[in-house]
Amino acid sequence: MIDPAAPVSVVVSCEHGGNRIPSAYQPLFQGHEALLVSHRGYDPGALLMAKAIARQFGAPLFAATTSRLLIDLNRSAGHPQLFSEITQDLPPAAKQQILARYYRPYRERVETAIADAIQQGQRVLHVSSHSFTPQLHGEVRKADIGLLYDPSSEWEQLLCRRWQQSLRQELPGLTIRRNYPYTGTADGFTAYLRRRYASGWYAGIELEVNQKYFLNDRGKWRSLRRMIVETLSKIF
Repeated sequence: MIDPAAPVSVVVSCEHGGNRIPSAYQPLFQGHEALLVSHRGYDPGALLMAKAIARQFGAPLFAATTSRLLIDLNRSAGHPQLFSEITQDLPPAAKQQILARYYRPYRERVETAIADAIQQGQRVLHVSSHSFTPQLHGEVRKADIGLLYDPSSEWEQLLCRRWQQSLRQELPGLTIRRNYPYTGTADGFTAYLRRRYASGWYAGIELEVNQKYFLNDRGKWRSLRRMIVETLSKIF
């Protein structure tokens, strides 16, 4: 039985925190330097945001700095976009090496932390830190902050409604949207984890912040980061 009064443990992750390519795979990426520094290579600002949230709550932080172009840690095993166009044609043995060294250990560490907290009688709020490009395929994204969640989870829905309301009060000039620019139920690490744990014990929220602030105005981005952390502290 889920105890609604059980303490909440925060776990923070960042699957796309950097664009590093391990030396063994660097020859594959020669000529793709521009792609690596783009939003395809990593999520600009997401790692610093994750660190700020983890610091605020004294929470464990799990962060990857290997580029998603090697392997996307936010995709399920077997997903067609797990490997990028640069690595998708590697031999099966090479792919298995990447899975064994970079993919499985990261995801297992996060999952172990969540399982341990639940086993100790704590509910888990997992914040997965991401950022999104201001424009994709010619379409301008109409949001500053996105909160992705599963609408069928009452706890996730409650947390995101509260967070959105608090952010709108503190940042009235910005657009705060839920399940935008992606849906919270699309394939991703939080979606996978929801299938592993009961919704009352686990809540997985993907935080998406428009990259225009980190890339174009670090002062505004730092203020935005501070307000995101502060408002999150008030929702549970």
